[in-house]
Amino acid sequence: MKIAIPIVQGQFSDHFGGAEAFGLFEVDEKNRTILSHTFAPAPEHERGAFPRWLHEQGADVILAGGMGPRALQMFEHYGIQVVAGVAGDTPEAVVQAFLSGTLAATGEPCSGGHLHHCGDHGEED
Repeated sequence: MKIAIPIVQGQFSDHFGGAEAFGLFEVDEKNRTILSHTFAPAPEHERGAFPRWLHEQGADVILAGGMGPRALQMFEHYGIQVVAGVAGDTPEAVVQAFLSGTLAATGEPCSGGHLHHCGDHGEED
C-alpha cells in the first residue's frame, strides 16, 4: 500500500492544498512497517492537479488535515481513501501512527476556522 501525505518545510502540512511536496510511503500493512519513502515536489497547483498526480504516483491513501469538498470528490473518483482531520509533525510519525492505529483523525475535511468558508480556497481540488 502507498500512503501520501502533504508536506510543507519538511513537516506534515495540516492543509492539503498548501503542500509544497508530498511524502509517498510504501508500507507493509500486515507488519505495520514503512518499507520505503520518497518526497516529491508537488505539481503546479491547478484544479484537480494534486488528486490526479497522486493517482499517477500510485497512492492508495492520503492522510490530510484540511481538504475542500472538490478534492474529496476527486480522490473518491480515483479510488484513493482520504483520512481527514489529521494532525502531526514529522511525516514518518504520521504514517507510523496510521499504521499502528493510533492516528487521531477527526474525519473533518476542512478546518479553516470560524470565518473561513471551505469553498474560499483554491485547493479544494
